[in-house]
Amino acid sequence: MSEILAAPSFSARIVERLGVRATSRRERVIHSLDGLEAPVHPDSLAAAGARLWHLLQEQVPNELGSVDFLLGLDAGGILPTVSLAGAANLPYKIAWKLQLPLDGEVRFSEPHAMRTGVFAYAISAGQRIVLVDDEITTGRTLADLTRRLREVGAVPLAAACLVEDTTRGARNLLDGLRLPLVSLTTIKGAA
Repeated sequence: MSEILAAPSFSARIVERLGVRATSRRERVIHSLDGLEAPVHPDSLAAAGARLWHLLQEQVPNELGSVDFLLGLDAGGILPTVSLAGAANLPYKIAWKLQLPLDGEVRFSEPHAMRTGVFAYAISAGQRIVLVDDEITTGRTLADLTRRLREVGAVPLAAACLVEDTTRGARNLLDGLRLPLVSLTTIKGAA
Protein backbone atom coordinates (compact mmCIF):
# COMPACT_ATOMS: atom_id res chain seq x y z
CA MET A 1 0.00 0.00 0.00
CA SER A 2 1.47 3.35 -1.01
CA GLU A 3 1.66 6.18 1.46
CA ILE A 4 -0.19 9.38 0.62
CA LEU A 5 1.88 12.45 1.37
CA ALA A 6 0.14 15.68 2.27
CA ALA A 7 1.55 18.68 0.47
CA PRO A 8 3.02 21.11 3.02
CA SER A 9 1.51 24.56 3.15
CA PHE A 10 3.04 27.27 1.00
CA SER A 11 5.18 29.84 2.81
CA ALA A 12 7.24 32.88 1.84
CA ARG A 13 9.51 35.43 3.43
CA ILE A 14 11.93 38.21 2.55
CA VAL A 15 15.68 37.90 3.02
CA GLU A 16 18.53 40.35 2.41
CA ARG A 17 20.50 39.82 -0.79
CA LEU A 18 24.23 39.85 -0.28
CA GLY A 19 26.74 41.31 -2.72
CA VAL A 20 24.30 43.26 -4.90
CA ARG A 21 24.96 46.42 -6.87
CA ALA A 22 23.58 49.73 -5.64
CA THR A 23 21.00 49.71 -8.46
CA SER A 24 19.73 46.22 -7.61
CA ARG A 25 17.01 45.35 -5.15
CA ARG A 26 18.46 44.77 -1.67
CA GLU A 27 15.99 42.05 -0.70
CA ARG A 28 14.61 38.90 -2.23
CA VAL A 29 11.38 37.05 -1.68
CA ILE A 30 12.05 33.37 -1.12
CA HIS A 31 9.34 30.73 -0.90
CA SER A 32 8.78 27.08 -0.22
CA LEU A 33 8.70 26.13 -3.92
CA ASP A 34 12.00 27.69 -4.99
CA GLY A 35 14.15 24.89 -3.54
CA LEU A 36 16.52 27.29 -1.80
CA GLU A 37 16.08 26.01 1.73
CA ALA A 38 14.58 22.56 1.33
CA PRO A 39 13.88 20.04 -1.43
CA VAL A 40 10.47 20.45 -3.03
CA HIS A 41 8.17 17.48 -3.47
CA PRO A 42 6.29 17.50 -6.81
CA ASP A 43 2.98 17.25 -4.90
CA SER A 44 3.72 20.64 -3.32
CA LEU A 45 4.24 22.20 -6.74
CA ALA A 46 1.06 20.62 -8.11
CA ALA A 47 -0.94 21.73 -5.07
CA ALA A 48 0.25 25.33 -5.45
CA GLY A 49 -0.74 25.33 -9.14
CA ALA A 50 -4.17 23.92 -8.30
CA ARG A 51 -4.74 26.51 -5.56
CA LEU A 52 -3.62 29.34 -7.84
CA TRP A 53 -5.93 28.13 -10.64
CA HIS A 54 -8.82 27.95 -8.16
CA LEU A 55 -8.13 31.55 -7.06
CA LEU A 56 -8.00 32.74 -10.67
CA GLN A 57 -11.35 31.07 -11.40
CA GLU A 58 -12.82 32.61 -8.27
CA GLN A 59 -11.45 36.15 -8.70
CA VAL A 60 -11.53 36.65 -12.49
CA PRO A 61 -14.00 34.04 -13.80
CA ASN A 62 -15.21 36.08 -16.77
CA GLU A 63 -11.72 36.34 -18.24
CA LEU A 64 -10.68 32.70 -18.13
CA GLY A 65 -13.06 31.10 -20.62
CA SER A 66 -10.90 31.90 -23.61
CA VAL A 67 -7.27 31.88 -22.46
CA ASP A 68 -4.90 31.04 -25.30
CA PHE A 69 -1.87 30.41 -23.07
CA LEU A 70 -0.02 31.34 -19.92
CA LEU A 71 3.10 33.50 -20.25
CA GLY A 72 5.64 32.94 -17.48
CA LEU A 73 8.68 35.04 -16.72
CA ASP A 74 12.10 33.43 -16.47
CA ALA A 75 13.56 32.27 -14.15
CA GLY A 76 11.36 32.46 -11.08
CA GLY A 77 8.14 32.30 -13.05
CA ILE A 78 8.88 28.95 -14.69
CA LEU A 79 7.75 26.72 -11.82
CA PRO A 80 4.46 28.50 -11.10
CA THR A 81 3.72 28.68 -14.84
CA VAL A 82 4.23 24.96 -15.35
CA SER A 83 2.25 24.04 -12.23
CA LEU A 84 -0.59 26.41 -13.17
CA ALA A 85 -0.62 25.09 -16.74
CA GLY A 86 -0.97 21.55 -15.42
CA ALA A 87 -3.81 22.48 -13.07
CA ALA A 88 -5.66 24.50 -15.71
CA ASN A 89 -4.84 22.21 -18.63
CA LEU A 90 -3.61 25.25 -20.57
CA PRO A 91 -0.56 25.65 -22.79
CA TYR A 92 2.25 27.89 -21.62
CA LYS A 93 5.14 29.93 -22.97
CA ILE A 94 8.11 31.43 -21.14
CA ALA A 95 9.60 34.89 -21.69
CA TRP A 96 13.40 34.67 -21.62
CA LYS A 97 16.31 37.06 -21.26
CA LEU A 98 17.46 35.96 -24.69
CA GLN A 99 17.11 38.00 -27.84
CA LEU A 100 16.70 35.54 -30.68
CA PRO A 101 15.84 35.83 -34.39
CA LEU A 102 12.24 34.68 -33.84
CA ASP A 103 8.99 36.17 -35.10
CA GLY A 104 6.51 38.04 -32.94
CA GLU A 105 9.09 39.47 -30.56
CA VAL A 106 7.81 41.54 -27.65
CA ARG A 107 10.59 43.13 -25.63
CA PHE A 108 9.92 44.36 -22.12
CA SER A 109 11.96 45.40 -19.12
CA GLU A 110 12.65 43.91 -15.70
CA PRO A 111 14.03 47.12 -14.19
CA HIS A 112 15.42 45.67 -10.93
CA ALA A 113 17.41 42.88 -12.62
CA MET A 114 21.06 42.87 -13.64
CA ARG A 115 20.00 42.11 -17.24
CA THR A 116 16.85 44.14 -17.78
CA GLY A 117 15.79 43.04 -21.28
CA VAL A 118 13.22 40.22 -21.46
CA PHE A 119 11.71 38.78 -24.65
CA ALA A 120 8.50 36.94 -25.45
CA TYR A 121 8.15 35.39 -28.91
CA ALA A 122 5.36 34.34 -31.28
CA ILE A 123 3.08 37.00 -29.82
CA SER A 124 0.34 38.23 -32.11
CA ALA A 125 -2.79 40.36 -32.07
CA GLY A 126 -5.81 38.83 -30.41
CA GLN A 127 -3.97 36.32 -28.23
CA ARG A 128 -5.52 36.16 -24.75
CA ILE A 129 -2.82 35.65 -22.13
CA VAL A 130 -2.52 35.15 -18.37
CA LEU A 131 0.83 36.42 -17.06
CA VAL A 132 2.60 34.36 -14.38
CA ASP A 133 5.55 35.02 -12.06
CA ASP A 134 6.71 33.70 -8.73
CA GLU A 135 6.78 36.98 -6.85
CA ILE A 136 5.57 40.49 -7.46
CA THR A 137 6.95 43.47 -5.58
CA THR A 138 6.66 46.78 -7.45
CA GLY A 139 4.75 45.37 -10.43
CA ARG A 140 6.87 47.37 -12.86
CA THR A 141 7.94 44.31 -14.89
CA LEU A 142 4.36 43.08 -15.38
CA ALA A 143 3.18 46.62 -16.08
CA ASP A 144 5.76 47.04 -18.84
CA LEU A 145 4.92 43.60 -20.25
CA THR A 146 1.21 44.45 -20.22
CA ARG A 147 1.81 47.69 -22.13
CA ARG A 148 4.05 45.99 -24.72
CA LEU A 149 1.58 43.14 -25.26
CA ARG A 150 -1.25 45.62 -25.78
CA GLU A 151 0.87 47.59 -28.27
CA VAL A 152 0.91 44.53 -30.56
CA GLY A 153 -2.79 43.80 -29.99
CA ALA A 154 -2.44 40.90 -27.55
CA VAL A 155 -4.82 40.81 -24.58
CA PRO A 156 -3.33 40.31 -21.11
CA LEU A 157 -6.28 39.00 -19.05
CA ALA A 158 -4.80 38.77 -15.55
CA ALA A 159 -1.55 38.28 -13.66
CA ALA A 160 -1.00 35.40 -11.25
CA CYS A 161 1.80 35.01 -8.72
CA LEU A 162 2.80 32.86 -5.80
CA VAL A 163 3.79 35.79 -3.56
CA GLU A 164 2.76 39.45 -3.56
CA ASP A 165 4.72 41.97 -1.48
CA THR A 166 1.85 44.28 -0.51
CA THR A 167 4.05 47.24 0.48
CA ARG A 168 5.49 48.14 -2.93
CA GLY A 169 2.37 49.23 -4.83
CA ALA A 170 2.17 46.49 -7.44
CA ARG A 171 -1.56 45.96 -7.06
CA ASN A 172 -2.33 49.66 -7.51
CA LEU A 173 -0.06 49.88 -10.55
CA LEU A 174 -1.68 46.86 -12.21
CA ASP A 175 -5.20 48.01 -11.23
CA GLY A 176 -4.41 51.27 -13.05
CA LEU A 177 -3.72 49.18 -16.15
CA ARG A 178 -6.95 47.17 -15.63
CA LEU A 179 -4.94 43.98 -15.10
CA PRO A 180 -6.30 41.89 -12.22
CA LEU A 181 -3.65 40.46 -9.90
CA VAL A 182 -4.24 37.10 -8.21
CA SER A 183 -1.82 36.02 -5.49
CA LEU A 184 -1.45 32.70 -3.72
CA THR A 185 -0.15 34.53 -0.64
CA THR A 186 0.82 38.03 0.42
CA ILE A 187 3.62 39.33 2.61
CA LYS A 188 4.70 42.72 3.85
CA GLY A 189 8.20 43.52 2.69
CA ALA A 190 10.73 45.91 4.06
CA ALA A 191 9.28 49.40 3.73
